Amino acid sequence: MRHLYVVTYDICNPKRLRKVFKAMKGFGAHLQLSVFQCDLTDRDLVEMTYTLRVLIDQKVDQVLIMDLGPSEGKPIKSIEYVGKPMAVLQRSATIV
Repeated sequence: MRHLYVVTYDICNPKRLRKVFKAMKGFGAHLQLSVFQCDLTDRDLVEMTYTLRVLIDQKVDQVLIMDLGPSEGKPIKSIEYVGKPMAVLQRSATIV
């Protein structure tokens, strides 16, 4: 079952920041500066978490992974924004 995640990060080194940004582009949609929306399977989550653990300095960098629940068949009700409206990303299947 797929879950929707919001991933945000604070990386202290510009070189590591670029690497984390590039890696995250492979897992989800870029929403804001250091914020991604990811629709992941359990395996994808493990892979993303491992990749981030390898890329960051765990003493000074921080990554937050927030689980918003199952992504299939349920509208997103728990995201609230103030100011500029957020573009809601359409969920779709990808055939490889």
